[in-house]
Amino acid sequence: MLSGRVRICDGDRLSVTNPANESHVTTIVESSPEQVAQVVETARQAFVDGIWSQSAPETRQDVLRKTAGLIRESASNLASLDSQTTGLLFHRSTLRHTAAAADWFDYFADLLAEQNHTVFQTAEDIVTTVSREPAGVAALFTPWNIPLMAASLKLAAALAMGNSCVIKPSEQSPLGTWELAKLLHKAGLPEGVLHVVNGRGEITGSALAAHPDVDLISFTGGEHAGRAIATAAAQRFAKVTMELGGKSANIICDDADYDCALQAAIGAVYGNNGQACLAGSRILVQKKIADRFIADFVDLAKAIRLGDPFDERAEMGPQSSKSQMDRVLSFVEIAREDGGQILTGEQQSTDFDKGYYVDPVVALPKSNADRICQEEIFGPFASILTFDDDAEAVAIANDSRFGLAGYVWSGDQKRARGIASQLRTGYVMVNSPMVREHGAPFGGFGHSGLDREGGRWSVDFYSEAKTTVVRSDHA
Repeated sequence: MLSGRVRICDGDRLSVTNPANESHVTTIVESSPEQVAQVVETARQAFVDGIWSQSAPETRQDVLRKTAGLIRESASNLASLDSQTTGLLFHRSTLRHTAAAADWFDYFADLLAEQNHTVFQTAEDIVTTVSREPAGVAALFTPWNIPLMAASLKLAAALAMGNSCVIKPSEQSPLGTWELAKLLHKAGLPEGVLHVVNGRGEITGSALAAHPDVDLISFTGGEHAGRAIATAAAQRFAKVTMELGGKSANIICDDADYDCALQAAIGAVYGNNGQACLAGSRILVQKKIADRFIADFVDLAKAIRLGDPFDERAEMGPQSSKSQMDRVLSFVEIAREDGGQILTGEQQSTDFDKGYYVDPVVALPKSNADRICQEEIFGPFASILTFDDDAEAVAIANDSRFGLAGYVWSGDQKRARGIASQLRTGYVMVNSPMVREHGAPFGGFGHSGLDREGGRWSVDFYSEAKTTVVRSDHA
């Protein structure tokens, strides 16, 4: 999509597949490096011309709010597109993601209304003003697992601050992003400000990240691609924010509300088909309750109803692709190689003739050093470890190169907060399943990423600070 219009490219044809039945959904054409360059140059010209970058905040607010309304009107269609290409459940996941997408546009429209210059009386006759200005051309990379929601967070923030944008959705699930771009133009976004490119990371993504006219990059995805993008950005000191992998620990103490912690643990692993960066896939249970918890957890995992994403009775859908299904199953063998035990879920589901369905996996690793505890599997795969005391729980939880999220369950608030304060993660839930606060920063420590997005952290990332000093009595 160039200047709001779909252009036919001459690159490779890439098939988009429905993971529920392996049927062909559509074909996309990969944007070549030359076409990416054309798109970025057009975005740069729009930024220089000021049609959006110099527009009044009220103008941007109006477009964002209209977009939020259009998303809500198109919720069923948008959710359907994501379910067809990701395998996410329509009623349990993608409809909620669509609602969240609309909320992001409303949130940043509201935040624009609160934007004020910071003024300092530096001296009797000198006033210093700090303002935020658009950063330039933003390259936005979104993942295949939550395509619409991720695109909405990035676009709402970047556009609110007046940037021009080039967005590259995953080639596995691009359709929702395309529809979102159409809705933004319908809401009044000027031509030239937003562009969509298709393609694989090593072709289209590399060209976009390396283009000298890209001023800032927001990436959500895996470690390998993130490292390549960070390297490209470093050559020209482009701003980068990255939300990468996670291997979050879910600490369940012996004084926790047992039933709440158990149900939440199931949701934290198998929600979103197990394909969530925040998945609490390392479950740490205090030894006093471990035997009971493991038995109950396995029973609940076995009872999860797999099904088509549009089946209202389904509790978990397929994996997003054959390669992702194969990855999950490969870790069953890896667990055994490392001396672990598989309690349930060691094969592709036999209940379906087609589709990338995997039975929920529960494993008992030999130790936290096992690969199933150190690598992000990104599937319905739970590893359960035990601990004696709080110090051991914290040590196990922090024994990871990742640091995205953590969960703590205890009936003693002081104890729970004490554990949470020691976790080396960017986001911690205490006696709560995952809740996303619009105004809070989101991101992680270590290999889980760089910088943060959300709330005013997004405002800062998608803009540049300018300090202006004025002496009032100078002729």
